Amino acid sequence: MVPNEGEPIEILLAEDNPGDVRLTEKALDHGNILNNLHVVNDGAEAIKFLRQEGEYADEPRPDLVLLDLNMPRKDGREVLEDMKTDPDLRRLPVVVLTSSEAEEDVVRSYELNANAYLTKPVDFDGFVDIVKRIEDFWFSVVKMPPK
Repeated sequence: MVPNEGEPIEILLAEDNPGDVRLTEKALDHGNILNNLHVVNDGAEAIKFLRQEGEYADEPRPDLVLLDLNMPRKDGREVLEDMKTDPDLRRLPVVVLTSSEAEEDVVRSYELNANAYLTKPVDFDGFVDIVKRIEDFWFSVVKMPPK
């Protein structure tokens, strides 16, 4: 289900690795769904963006958050905790997209109500495939709550 038919999907990518940001941008460009990708480089900025504070006051509320766990200032676990305790943010779907395969990260992410946990592939084709699957699943299969 596309949130607003004909309008681009708003995606927030919270990622501090410039290479992974570029891979995500390229992967989304290869996708079938019109989107606007917004990028923040640390967890503190992610929360400011989500709450539309400061320089992000005029930014749209994202339809989906792609969240790396290992970021400066505030890591992805802290972002999840903040989001899921905030009544205005807790319904936003969050896909943890990280390099960590640690079982404790997987368990903790789901305890903090992440909607999905995916490990980043190391090669471009794998990365494109996983981002396309995220896009297809969240915007073609899943029924999303209204904004």
